[in-house]
Amino acid sequence: MNWTNVKLIFFREVRDQLRDRRTLFMIAVLPVLLYPLLGTSMLQMAQFVQEQSTKVLVVGATDLPESPPLFKGKHFADNLFDDASRSSLLEVEVLGQPADPEAPPAAELLARAQTVLAQGQCDAVLYFPPDFGPRLSLLRERLRLRGQRGSDVGPVEPASEVPSPEAYFNSANERSHVAQARVETILSRWREEIVRQNLVLGGLPESAARPFKLNDHDVADVGHRDAALWSKVLPFLLLIWALTGAFYPAVDLCAGEKERGTLETLLSSPAERSEIVWGKLLTIMLFSMATAVLNLLSMGLTGSLLLSQLPRFGPPPPLAPLWLLIALVPVSALFSALCLALAALARSSKEGQYYLMPLMLVTLPLVVLPMAPGVELNLGNSLIPITGVVLLLRAMLEGSYWQAILYAPPVIAITLICCLMAIRWAVDQFNSESVLFRESERLDLGLWLRQLWRERGETPTAGAAVFCALLIVLAHFFLSFALPQPPSLAATVATQMVLFGGSAILLSLLLTRNPARTLLLRWPALPSVSGAIFALPAAAILAVALHPLVSWLQFAVTRLYPVSAEIEKAIEKLFPASTPLWQLILIVGLAPAVCEELAFRGFVLSGLRHLGHKWRAIILSSVLFGVAHGILQQSILASLFGTVLGYLAVQSGSLLPGMVYHFVHNSLFVVVGRVMGNVTDAVVADYPALSWLLRREATDKYACDGPVLVVGGVLTAALIFYWCHRLPYRKSKEEVLQDSIREQSRLELATAQSEAASY
Repeated sequence: MNWTNVKLIFFREVRDQLRDRRTLFMIAVLPVLLYPLLGTSMLQMAQFVQEQSTKVLVVGATDLPESPPLFKGKHFADNLFDDASRSSLLEVEVLGQPADPEAPPAAELLARAQTVLAQGQCDAVLYFPPDFGPRLSLLRERLRLRGQRGSDVGPVEPASEVPSPEAYFNSANERSHVAQARVETILSRWREEIVRQNLVLGGLPESAARPFKLNDHDVADVGHRDAALWSKVLPFLLLIWALTGAFYPAVDLCAGEKERGTLETLLSSPAERSEIVWGKLLTIMLFSMATAVLNLLSMGLTGSLLLSQLPRFGPPPPLAPLWLLIALVPVSALFSALCLALAALARSSKEGQYYLMPLMLVTLPLVVLPMAPGVELNLGNSLIPITGVVLLLRAMLEGSYWQAILYAPPVIAITLICCLMAIRWAVDQFNSESVLFRESERLDLGLWLRQLWRERGETPTAGAAVFCALLIVLAHFFLSFALPQPPSLAATVATQMVLFGGSAILLSLLLTRNPARTLLLRWPALPSVSGAIFALPAAAILAVALHPLVSWLQFAVTRLYPVSAEIEKAIEKLFPASTPLWQLILIVGLAPAVCEELAFRGFVLSGLRHLGHKWRAIILSSVLFGVAHGILQQSILASLFGTVLGYLAVQSGSLLPGMVYHFVHNSLFVVVGRVMGNVTDAVVADYPALSWLLRREATDKYACDGPVLVVGGVLTAALIFYWCHRLPYRKSKEEVLQDSIREQSRLELATAQSEAASY
């Protein structure tokens, strides 16, 4: 790569962006104006955000005790409020005064009050049953006598229990909600006053009801308390503005150049496609970082002025700018590469702007996840892209440096891998002429369907493969709610056959000209008949050899991401211990081995091979295969062993070895689970050799130990490198083309280097 060309392209793109007034406004002017304007608006609107008074109708307030008082004039008593001045916020109107001999019955007054409440003329209704006051007075009288004469008065009779008051409110009215909450608080405090007086009447101290209280002591100093708050706000804003700042320049540098007709001139220059991508990427990173920094500075200045008026709220930690700038570099690189690849895919600037929402929908959950209660920086969370960066940044802002140093390596490694993959995707987008020069077209559904039918290929397109996988994921999601929980065994098998196998077969018939080739329904394409026959037993042996390693990976995944108790109970209900072993093998082993392989190693993998890269198709199909599994831990393991299944399918050119591997792999988990469940300490004591092969886990169950893992690993390596790797797999047309392009580029580079050396 010639970095001189990269520098020239970088300066060219920066100059073009600085000449664009819209870009300068979005990056420099808008952040400076936005937050002061928002702060001014908040100050102006604060005068309108005031507590409004509410009106409460009270029915049946007769014979209430005079002490403690509940009412004072047209309001509740002042001592029932934290602040006596707030008593005016709750206006009271008592219906049916005790002194009025012609007052209607309480039931009629209650019906009238409910009508008034429904019409919105009051905000809440408080109803005391007719015998509330007398029974409360009787209870207090008996308590008074008990306090004077001792326990010979006897216990309080059940008939003297006081009935409960009732509150009516309108849930469709916000003011009614507020009134109900205020009334509930007032009655709770009034009840506490009555309890206190009842204890005195009964000759008991007030501490009898509350013998002790808990005194809280916050040992965190002011700086750490403020740092904990800022650590949740600043990383979120940093990542959102880095993404937003990268997206619009990326759209203008790719889709905008397509519209202006300047992209062809750049592509015809001596610079390589990778050099063009790096020049544009550095430009987008520059503007992404500038947008994030300017927004944080403007928001920080405005926020510090506003929040300084609040008590017990301090500035962010002194080292916060340093940690934010360090984290901004890899985050901007990742977002810039993603935005550049998406912008290259867009036909126009308008279409490119539509891609911001899907990118936001994917990114936001990863940014918001660290804000959830109980989510902290550990090994499992540090392996999640973007989430690990947010958690690491939060630990640095909170001053947990030892924890941050401990988990910084996995966070950096995952972020670097994601950056490299995103950059590689962007380079591949620029290397594809069909992507760069796609023309905008209006959608005509009928014409599109006819064209789709006429232009069917031997195997599906990459878009059809992704569509099939997403269709399965969505259908599986909705079926999981439609089926009874837990689903029956017959329903599980039917779901596999219809959802996975049926979708693959139907789409193969509709979207391809050769369904058998699409689904790889043929004998392994090996040079000799004996080699083809050996392929199926070899796949079974490979599954057995890999089983200890997969079991260890399953143990590691469940340690990183523990399975919840609800999921474990659901699995136990789905596959109870009383289920016959042959049924479990049929449901867990045979049905997925046939149906899932037809879908993901058949239709999906055949379509993704049109991308021109064998391993890219294998890994992408494995990721989609993992997403189709609803449980996170199962998805991770499915993605890992799906890579082996895809490799078998590509190398052998047949779906049969993958089916055999899948069947043996799943069946082994069922059989070994039953066998290991019967292994106890007594069995191990009777057979001492088992102590060398098995280890006891925290769940008091036994699993394969080191020697078994070593033997399985050696056998796996032998099968993969000395059998599977040597199979003469058949390349697709796109893979042959990409190999030719790479070979031509290598020859041109070697020629250029030799010519440069001769001068």
